Amino acid sequence: MTAPSRQAGAAPVTTTAPPDQIPPDRTAPGGTSPDDTSLSQFGYRQELHRSLGRYASFAAGFSFISVLTTVFQFFAVGYAFGGPVFFWTWPAVLVGQLLVAACFAELAARYPISGAIYQWSSRLSTPSFGWFAGWIMVTGQIVVVAAAALALQMVLPPLWSGFQFMGGDATPTSPTGAANAAVLGVVLLALTTLVNVVDNRVMSWINRVGVTAEIAGALLIVVLLLTHSERSPGITFHTGAAGQSGLLAAVLTGSLTAAYVLIGFDSAGEMSEETRHPRRTAPRTILTALGAAGLIGGLLVLGGILAAPSLTDGRLATEGLSYVLTSSLGDGVGRVLLADVAVAIAVATLAIQTAACRMLFSMARDGVLPGSRALSRVSPRTGMPTGPALVVGGLAAALLLLNFASPDAFLAIGTTCIVMLYLAYAMVTGPMLVRRLRGQYRGATTDGTDESGRPLFSLGRWGLPVNVLALLYGLFMTVNLAWPRAAVYDPAGGTWYLQWFTVLFVLLTVAAGAAFRWHRRSRAGARPEPAGSPA
Repeated sequence: MTAPSRQAGAAPVTTTAPPDQIPPDRTAPGGTSPDDTSLSQFGYRQELHRSLGRYASFAAGFSFISVLTTVFQFFAVGYAFGGPVFFWTWPAVLVGQLLVAACFAELAARYPISGAIYQWSSRLSTPSFGWFAGWIMVTGQIVVVAAAALALQMVLPPLWSGFQFMGGDATPTSPTGAANAAVLGVVLLALTTLVNVVDNRVMSWINRVGVTAEIAGALLIVVLLLTHSERSPGITFHTGAAGQSGLLAAVLTGSLTAAYVLIGFDSAGEMSEETRHPRRTAPRTILTALGAAGLIGGLLVLGGILAAPSLTDGRLATEGLSYVLTSSLGDGVGRVLLADVAVAIAVATLAIQTAACRMLFSMARDGVLPGSRALSRVSPRTGMPTGPALVVGGLAAALLLLNFASPDAFLAIGTTCIVMLYLAYAMVTGPMLVRRLRGQYRGATTDGTDESGRPLFSLGRWGLPVNVLALLYGLFMTVNLAWPRAAVYDPAGGTWYLQWFTVLFVLLTVAAGAAFRWHRRSRAGARPEPAGSPA
């Protein structure tokens, strides 16, 4: 594979140093940071403001996962289809995602570039394959932004009935609840878009404060739920009413909750160009963000099952953890904790939108997207790419309109975004495995040093088995989540497009990408694309 050619918004490569190694942490000539000169080795110039420290990098990954947002949003779904036994899908999914995160940590140390999935896949395979990985990833991220914004419906109306602007039933799967969720989501997206335009220091500050509040609130909720337990942990070995469809079906379907929650840990890699000492920081924050979220989220799920007033009255399968908090802990404490969850949802939506913006920016900077010139423009004053923020916010808001068409769109949107991200992840771990098997993957050793002069993060001899398991897990979960189960995606019947929504959306995304590339190549006369350096 050839070295990067000069790209839109990028400076030519001015160094012959290998991309896996940079000088120790010291001021570079001209007063620039060695982090900035490191970026030039990949053919890019420093445009985004590099101001994020280790905790801010951790916050980027943790706030994308946002256990309070996602567990509150999808707990009811997991319980409805899996019963108490759905708890065990949590550690299973966490282990699988840690395998993927370990592979990503190796790549983050060697390629600290925005648009991580796109950049990594391009350098591990071909520019065309990497483009589709980035296209699928950014589309999935936009859908995740919409799904996260919908989560406000799970906490604001229970917090105060005045937030149910549409009147009627506030349950997200009811017509009035679904419509109200869209309204709340659009308001939230307007605010997060504004923050993503203002300044990256403001965005980082909100992220850090929000994550701190979320972790404190989540730990408090865990303690309160476990101290208000109504039953023993042994109940998690029962399927309850979900057992009518069989244990295997209950577990596979119930895994949707954990699969939805434990995504987005790669965001620390997405923010590499804004992170100080990214080769050392990003790999560690990718793993710590996922590990911390996995532990806290698992305890939240367990605590909710143990503290629920009833497992059979149907409310746990429709109202989820909001019902447990207000019923078991009392309205006063429950409402305070719900307010903390609302803050977590807002911060999560902001973080996810930021990650999608960086992916759009990275691809546009290479001139491979429609409107690349506008999408790759960075404000010198704020250090923020304004165009991507407006595009992501606008498209996510448009997706929320599906909630007006059908209450079941909530689940369809949520599942679709998971499948898109899982597929994009596999488009990195797959080429990575091929290179390992061919002996072409340099990350198999600890070659190169980070900004402090220490060896780069590496899995060493464990790299091959971890990579194999990560890919197999990712492909299995992609198929499991995309499977068009009528009971899950079209419970009322008669709306075939909802049952097949995820499959159709993925196919349409790929078809739209292929059509754009064909049109672009036909106009450019098959001009060669920028290519990354070999992994």
